Amino acid sequence: MSSENKEEILANFQSITGIDDVGEAFSHLEETNWDLMAAIQRVIPQDDEIQPPLLTEAEPMVPFSYHPSTSTTALNNFSSESSTSSTCPRWFKNTRNHSKNNTAADSAFVPVSSNSADDDLIDLASDMDLDASMSSTSSTTTKQILFNIHFDQKIFDIRLPSTATIEQLKKKVNDATGIPICRQAIRGWPPAKLREAQIPTTKLSNLNLSPENELILIDLTEEGYMDFENDEITGRLDKMFKLTIVQQPEGNRHELTFPGRTTVQEVKTNVYYVTDIPVRHQEWTGWPQSCENESTLAQSGIQLTHNFILQNGSSKIRFNTNSATVTSTLPPRTANVMGLDTDSSTDEFEDASDFNNCEEFFTDPPPVQSASRHLISNNTDNETTGSLEFLDNYKQRFGEPHPIFFSGSLEDALKEACHKPARERKLLAIYLHHGESILTNVFCDRLMKHESILQTFAENFIVYGWDLTHESNKHLLLSSVTGCISNTASLTVRNISIDKLPSILIIGKSRLSGRTSCEVLSVIHGNVGLDDLMSRLLESVEMYNEHLQVEIAEEDARALRDQVKAEQDMAYQQTLQADIAKEEAKQQKEAAIAAERKRLASERAEEDARRESIRLVAKQSLPHEPTETEKNISKIRVRKPTGEFLERRFYTNNTLEDLLNFVASHGFLIEDYKLISSWPRRDLTSVNATQTLQHLKLYPQETVILEER
Repeated sequence: MSSENKEEILANFQSITGIDDVGEAFSHLEETNWDLMAAIQRVIPQDDEIQPPLLTEAEPMVPFSYHPSTSTTALNNFSSESSTSSTCPRWFKNTRNHSKNNTAADSAFVPVSSNSADDDLIDLASDMDLDASMSSTSSTTTKQILFNIHFDQKIFDIRLPSTATIEQLKKKVNDATGIPICRQAIRGWPPAKLREAQIPTTKLSNLNLSPENELILIDLTEEGYMDFENDEITGRLDKMFKLTIVQQPEGNRHELTFPGRTTVQEVKTNVYYVTDIPVRHQEWTGWPQSCENESTLAQSGIQLTHNFILQNGSSKIRFNTNSATVTSTLPPRTANVMGLDTDSSTDEFEDASDFNNCEEFFTDPPPVQSASRHLISNNTDNETTGSLEFLDNYKQRFGEPHPIFFSGSLEDALKEACHKPARERKLLAIYLHHGESILTNVFCDRLMKHESILQTFAENFIVYGWDLTHESNKHLLLSSVTGCISNTASLTVRNISIDKLPSILIIGKSRLSGRTSCEVLSVIHGNVGLDDLMSRLLESVEMYNEHLQVEIAEEDARALRDQVKAEQDMAYQQTLQADIAKEEAKQQKEAAIAAERKRLASERAEEDARRESIRLVAKQSLPHEPTETEKNISKIRVRKPTGEFLERRFYTNNTLEDLLNFVASHGFLIEDYKLISSWPRRDLTSVNATQTLQHLKLYPQETVILEER
């Protein structure tokens, strides 16, 4: 049998039975010597006389899920009948060619009208018969599109012609679910057709839909009514998607977290780092059919927590034909259901012989060079630049969460961790990465993301990351370790083999022979489990804390002594400053007193000089004193405040001013003293000084009194 016939039989078998696992389908066909009918009867026992009825749109649609792991066991107990491919009924013919017509029969879900295997077969047969009739009359028959509407943990199957509109689809959804059209928000349209899918009059044929489409129905309340597709996608861009990927047939489980902005292509690339399955060989189950490689997770239509099944397509089917290795080429429908990473059109699968003649297509791709796995570029000559590149690539490859890696040189990280007071000191954890180590993916995705590990790192360690994939970067780190830590530490790093990487070097500051230095306290290799890693980290922390207790006690005693000395010095300084302040205050007071005295003396001198000047002027202005024998004279007696008297003779025509000048000439200035006449009592200083003594009745003699003002 030729390889092309085998591919045809394999494609027909998968389309009829719904077995997506190529390996399982291949096994069934091998056991029946590639007899299509016998292989089908092994999986789905049937009666020969059953005629496949045609399915109408009015019939209820119930989702049918096929589980290879259980169906094969349950159905293998039925007897199988042998026949050849020439006896294949009409509704088995041209299955592969029909897949190119993109009809509704290419569905992972088929109608089920009863619980029996015979009824399953009838519905399958009717579906295939409908496909055949549609294929033969494609020029006159409208293409049917199947919609699997996911709502309230149920799946509602709706078939519509491609000429139907969005409004008609929503009416069908209303009939099936009871959700009014005004409250329907449907998610899962092709990203490039989101806006057109919001227009009720848009025809389904304009949306680039597959023959079968998975859509999600959201029931919007009146308060929540909005342009759901655009706003929902925008709101999901910054959310985190947790993807659980089960790798078959090994059963390995991978849990990865990505932001909503991550594209499907980037997810597949990251999965390659975890599983070592190249993107071109990844076969997925779980992606919506409208999802493209350029779609973001926010646009893809998956939930924030989503499950996938991943298989390696490169190793599923290989058999020898004419001494040449041939890889089976699946029909486009199978590739779509499995979520193959391909942008190929249906035309690429029309002629399998073209692929058989291409040796390069079936050979395994060359091994990916370490450049695609390194976290630091080759020949990096700056530790700070390398640490920043390490952090960016680590986050891109392994995502969140991750340890808080120190950005900078190893010397700076060592200062931040070890060269601090004992109470503030931490351990330095140097994470040594290697892109070619088989332990890297598990260590980073499982251990380095665990909450307890991250908390322990954050509380007790400064984490410094470096990539040893390239020898040049390894030599740079060894040189830095030798200079910053010790030759012993450098030798420890050099002797770690690649099969033990990634590793964690725990560096601490301790005392050796009375000398404080940094040394390697522990080395944790990548071949450890979560519990072992946690216990090793805690053991290092406890051991380091015990060594620190002595230093902490000494630092506390030293700090106490320094505090007492500082307090004494402060008290002395305060006393000294007080004495200095007192002395300065005393000196300032004395200086102020001296200055005041000097000022007063100066003022007194000035005052005395002024008074003396007034006295001299007054004395010089006195008129001639007459003798006692002369006539028209007046004898004036002036009693001083001390009781003494001043006497002088004046002519009666002399003025009062002459009398006042006489008093002033003896130092009794009029501004300080008043001159009072005895009878009548009056203040002569307030009288007009130009009046004569005769006019003032101060003759022939008079006694006046000086009083201080």
